Amino acid sequence: MPVSKCLKKSEPLRKEWEKKAQKNGPRRQVYAVNGDRYLGEWKDNMKHGKGTQIWKKKGAIYEGDWKFGKRDGYGTLSLPDQETGKYRKAYSGWWKGDKKSGYGIQFFGPKEYYEGEWCGNQRSGWGRMYYSNGNIYEGQWRNDKPDGEGMLRLKNGNRYEGYWQRGLKNGSGRFFHLDHGQLFEGFWVDDVAKCGTMIDFGRDEAPEPTQFPIPEVGSSH
Repeated sequence: MPVSKCLKKSEPLRKEWEKKAQKNGPRRQVYAVNGDRYLGEWKDNMKHGKGTQIWKKKGAIYEGDWKFGKRDGYGTLSLPDQETGKYRKAYSGWWKGDKKSGYGIQFFGPKEYYEGEWCGNQRSGWGRMYYSNGNIYEGQWRNDKPDGEGMLRLKNGNRYEGYWQRGLKNGSGRFFHLDHGQLFEGFWVDDVAKCGTMIDFGRDEAPEPTQFPIPEVGSSH
């Protein structure tokens, strides 16, 4: 007597095609309709793992880690230089949810760059900024501006040590006028010194000392 066997229920062809089309694991280069292209690892149809993305419109290149379709982990973003035509590094560091987060270095120009902490694409936490004019700021940042305690060292050697708010000197601080051999200690409001005291400081070693020293309080001279 013949034995009847139950046939396995077959899935519709559409579902079978969808499974085959699913991008998982390493793949060759994948092109988008707008001309962007990606080469790297996938998971459930999303960029996931190590990969390189090239944006056609801006010519930007990102090489690094991805997580569920977004830049997440360590990676480097490069942009084409308009003058030389070659690629220059714009940012190298950590990302989270497609935004710069954690420690990283941002290059704004040949002689201007920032190294330090980021949060949501903004400089936030501790960081050091090298400006193209030779000045250097080192200290705390918030909302992409110096905010908190920090030091600004000018190209000529003079420096400010104290508190900042919204990118401006605000609160107590000290300004070392090393070129003239003087030190001002006081209180600032929006980059303007409102009150304080000035004393001689390293006047004998100053390259351009004042003509006369500051008289001491209570001096008869």
